[in-house]
Amino acid sequence: MRILREFLNALRQMPRLALATVLVFVALGIFAPYITPHDPNAQDLLAAHAGPSWQHWLGADHLGRDTLSRLIASARTSLVGMSLVLILALSVGVTIGTIAGYRRGWVDEVLMRIVDVGLAMPSLIVALAVIGVFGTGYWNMILALALAWWPGSARISRAVAADVMNRPHIESLRVLGASPARIYFHHLLPTTIGAVLVYATAEAAAVALSIATLSFLGLGIQPPTPEWGQMLVDALPYLEEVPMQVILPGLVLTAVVVGFNLLGESIALNRVPMPLPRRVIKQRRAVSALWQKVSS
Repeated sequence: MRILREFLNALRQMPRLALATVLVFVALGIFAPYITPHDPNAQDLLAAHAGPSWQHWLGADHLGRDTLSRLIASARTSLVGMSLVLILALSVGVTIGTIAGYRRGWVDEVLMRIVDVGLAMPSLIVALAVIGVFGTGYWNMILALALAWWPGSARISRAVAADVMNRPHIESLRVLGASPARIYFHHLLPTTIGAVLVYATAEAAAVALSIATLSFLGLGIQPPTPEWGQMLVDALPYLEEVPMQVILPGLVLTAVVVGFNLLGESIALNRVPMPLPRRVIKQRRAVSALWQKVSS
């Protein structure tokens, strides 16, 4: 019950609009196959560039595919891709970072220099290089983005792991004869994962934007799979005729990116101790002075 109350309190402190945007995005991604009004890939050339109607609430694209259905299905594509990238990147980053923070010495130096090399190169450039070597495709895009994103989580994991290893209770565990495996898996790893998840929430927006960027460039998700970046590039030739086909996926992608950014910032700020108000400080000083007076 205490954990549930803390979770609910944390939700109340988050920006409601950002939280609602992220929850809607996740819900659409999970239930997309059940709530899309039409098959997102079904073509009806007679309805090409059709405006909003009872049959197509947000109109249809140049091939007569329902825009609303493709927007919803694109949420699932982005959610699955973003989740896979973050899981792979965090798995590699947390493993390397915690090993470096736990072992220290030359192991730490070697691993962190490798991480520094990864951080020195822009993530999108790394992704483009990997795709250039292995070719385009869904799984190549996932691999490319995971390789581009793991150094950040490794750096944060190492900092948290080094802090945990310097705490008194870790030294006490060593004195009591706790095995390295117990210290690593029961004390070091859970604390590190909790801190890195905050980083993952903020980075989710950048990953979703990178997926859309690569798809827009024709290097990521390939047609006819619905994806927001792919919808943008398909609609660009018809920008003057039907601008809504460009505006709608752009607005949805912007809302998701802003929502994740605000949510990640809110979670990070909630983990930082806030300064006490002056009223509380005065009350505590008064109580302290009264206690000293009574004690004397």
